[in-house]
Amino acid sequence: MNSPRMLPNPPTPNEPIQFASDICNGCNLCVNICRSDVLMPHPEKGKPPIVLYPDECWYCGTCVLECNRKGAIKLVHPMNQSVTVIWKRKATGENFRLGMKHPPAPNTRKPCS
Repeated sequence: MNSPRMLPNPPTPNEPIQFASDICNGCNLCVNICRSDVLMPHPEKGKPPIVLYPDECWYCGTCVLECNRKGAIKLVHPMNQSVTVIWKRKATGENFRLGMKHPPAPNTRKPCS
């Protein structure tokens, strides 16, 4: 009888969790705390966990908070969940965002016809 296996889901493009392999010591605290069982321990001792089901990540951040090594794990939110949105005015090259204290003057150019 074959034993059950866990295989990563390669067709998904997102990468919600990134590990710094030079900082992570493979303690698996993040694996134990993950609410949606996205992570699995690496078969080799001392290596970062494997992100098994990236589409199931809730982006709750408990894995980052539980980690006892600063910078070992990073949560990467998708672009559509990004809080800071920056626009760049093509004509002048200046950047601005909503809610900034001193925004650039409004664009007064007439629209092209």
